[in-house]
Amino acid sequence: MTQAIYQPTVTVTGATGAQGGATARALLFHGLRVRALTRNPSSAAAEQLRRLGAEVTYADFDDRVGLDAALAGADALFAMSTPFGTDTDAEVRQAVALLDAAAASGTVRHIVFTSAANADRGTGIPHFDSKHRIELHLRSLGIPWTVIAPGVFMDNYTGEWTMSGLREGRFALPLPADLPLPFISAADIGAFAALALRHPEEFAGRRIDLASDRVTCSEIAETLSTACGRPIEFVPVPLAEIEAYSADLAAMFRYFAGTGLDVDVEGLRRDHPEVGWRSFADWAAAQHWDLEAR
Repeated sequence: MTQAIYQPTVTVTGATGAQGGATARALLFHGLRVRALTRNPSSAAAEQLRRLGAEVTYADFDDRVGLDAALAGADALFAMSTPFGTDTDAEVRQAVALLDAAAASGTVRHIVFTSAANADRGTGIPHFDSKHRIELHLRSLGIPWTVIAPGVFMDNYTGEWTMSGLREGRFALPLPADLPLPFISAADIGAFAALALRHPEEFAGRRIDLASDRVTCSEIAETLSTACGRPIEFVPVPLAEIEAYSADLAAMFRYFAGTGLDVDVEGLRRDHPEVGWRSFADWAAAQHWDLEAR
């Protein structure tokens, strides 16, 4: 009689978003069971995960009873947090509730938390500092943990703020044209998270900043020109414009331009080639750039 192969169950938060979705898909690809948590189980993204084999479950981080149920019987947890839509205090409160529920489950043996590159270095960026507070709580729980800390998200540049500029032939950020920054795609974040979750013995107790490429704003504009099939010019934006919109984001760009983000891109590519590591050009070429006027 053939013995069934045990498949660990991983609870994935943010499963209908970019990072969580990429992680869920990577885990399913490698044959793990995925319990995908979302506030909107009827969304198109949730339905896509169901078709791929995930168990989609409603969860609210402010509902401890629901979190306990979502983590019951799970072997591992992919945890993420965001202050956007609430604030950093709410982000920390909700993340702590999630992590405490994992610790209380009695079954979760590994937690992978996605933070931000260099967030453990006292950046003064509110949404980086909040993630470091969560990291410190995670380390106190007595459960094997891994922190992955992505650099700048390539996928941010498919958002409407960037797209509206691209339609006018410009790529605009409050940064110097020649400043190199470490970038990573959501797909690569998910692939690395799945790698860590599949091999806890290798990754437990480690904090790893992530990036797959290092490019400047001028190089981004050149790459987008090729990908979009039309000239795109980099236009520096006064930081005051960002400050008027968000002091948090202004602090981030100020840190980028002053201290910068330090990620060992070459070391990651050397040590973990199985991730794939898309360059910015690879990522841009794979996107659908809808630049028709709206």
